Amino acid sequence: MTSSSKNLGELFDSFEREAFRLETLDDYSGSGNMEAYRRFLAGEPRPESYNDEWVAELRSHTSKGKRIYRVHILSRPLTPYLRFELGWGYRTNQAGGEEFFILDTTDKANPLDGVGDFWLFDSGTPVAMYYDDAGAVTGRETLPEARSSEFVAYRDAALAHAEPFSEWWAKHGE
Repeated sequence: MTSSSKNLGELFDSFEREAFRLETLDDYSGSGNMEAYRRFLAGEPRPESYNDEWVAELRSHTSKGKRIYRVHILSRPLTPYLRFELGWGYRTNQAGGEEFFILDTTDKANPLDGVGDFWLFDSGTPVAMYYDDAGAVTGRETLPEARSSEFVAYRDAALAHAEPFSEWWAKHGE
């Protein structure tokens, strides 16, 4: 099976070195974990077991020296969903070894304007992610490896303009 015929789950099971994610939306609330988001909005504390399955998945990769990292392009003020995602999700997922970077466009132009969400596996297999207005996934498309250099350039540009999440959160976390 070529990597272009694998779905996202299969790519996650088989990547060898790195999995990179670019996030561009202010709201992914339609994509799941609605109960946790509701609890966050109600001011309840983050449950001890929040994201345990994903953190275990992350550890299964990072303990083997694989890198999982993402850049989120955003601007302030943060939406309620971004406060949830960053405050509960990113801070929890770091325990599994996932790395996060923020490309804050509040006071500067977005260097990747028009680029949508994607995953990039081993710098060779891009997966475009499609969402509706409610932040629900409407599709995923594993793109031909011939397009990987385009997505490597997007990744590199995002990283060049981003800062580590922990540094950004110390300045702007809410």
